[in-house]
Amino acid sequence: MSIADVKPIENNTPAQRAQAIAEPLGNLGTRYDAAPVFPIESVKLLRGAGLLQPFAPISAGGDIFPDRQSQYMSMMSVLRIIGRADLSVGRLYEGHLNALLLFDWFGTAVQCAVLHQQLHDGALFGVWATEPPPGVRLGGASNSWTLEGAKSFATGAGGLTHAIITAQPSGGPRQLVIVPADEAARTDLSQWRMRGMRATGSGTYDLSGVSVGPDALLGNGGDYDLEPDFTTGAWRFTAVQLGGVEALLTETRAAMTTAAREDPLQRAKFADAVVAARSAYLWVRECATRAAAGDEDGPAFARMTRGVVERAALDVMELASRIIGTRSAIDGQPIDKIIRDLSVYLRQAGPDYAKDQAAIAWLDHDAWGSGDILW
Repeated sequence: MSIADVKPIENNTPAQRAQAIAEPLGNLGTRYDAAPVFPIESVKLLRGAGLLQPFAPISAGGDIFPDRQSQYMSMMSVLRIIGRADLSVGRLYEGHLNALLLFDWFGTAVQCAVLHQQLHDGALFGVWATEPPPGVRLGGASNSWTLEGAKSFATGAGGLTHAIITAQPSGGPRQLVIVPADEAARTDLSQWRMRGMRATGSGTYDLSGVSVGPDALLGNGGDYDLEPDFTTGAWRFTAVQLGGVEALLTETRAAMTTAAREDPLQRAKFADAVVAARSAYLWVRECATRAAAGDEDGPAFARMTRGVVERAALDVMELASRIIGTRSAIDGQPIDKIIRDLSVYLRQAGPDYAKDQAAIAWLDHDAWGSGDILW
């Protein structure tokens, strides 16, 4: 199936539209893995399927996602599907949805109106919070500020149209700022020489000298770090990673020979892989449910979910390699690409700290919410 064969699907759910473009996204992902550049054609597919638009209309007040429960479940389904097709595009798409949520929570009516027009014109957003020392500073006064510093691991640097970044004012907590993200002169991808997630282009973006007006400030200082949404938001990238795990399970099943299927030892490995993938799904689904409800135990649940998904992914990667053997390491094969992508994507910041903080919360009380059933 070529891009030209993919037609926009109207009046269908976002998940159905995502499924309709999954195959060509996967084919394109193989190409972008071989010659890493920003996946322009993949983004065109997302745009053509209407997936860069909010999942609900933007109202005058900026209510992009008015029904959090149904919308989060819809987002989870789409993130899983895109992750199954291509983890690099899934990472980019997760950043775009993250940006839309930040507009929904903190955007003014004017900012949401501008966003609506930008999305109509095909804009792709991201969120950048990681930075090398001393970070990005926001200087100036009287409604006129200037940024100094750079963002590192800036996913989509030079390929996105806009990014929401964190910047540190001279006083007070860090501030969200909307900036252009497509200037080639500010982009440095020279160090992004990875074995996986190649098409994300997660390089450095220099923001020094960028002028900032009042309309570029999103929300108030400290809004980005508000709990429970800040930490519980990890459910989104775990949903993409889950999609990768599910894709690996599917490819392993398809690649199993008749001899492997008739071998009880190989079947046992496959059964373990199924359990790992489906267990991770249950955690991610519950985490998304907690996020939609604004559950105060959402952060503890999200931290634990990160570890559950990582463990499931590592187990399925090992089991797939054992079941399929050397064929799982052949360049250009889907299993090889998924394993390489997951090996990079799983390296989220502070996994041991996250698990420890989750354990502290669970020691205090059952963060699953089952009362005294557990202990």
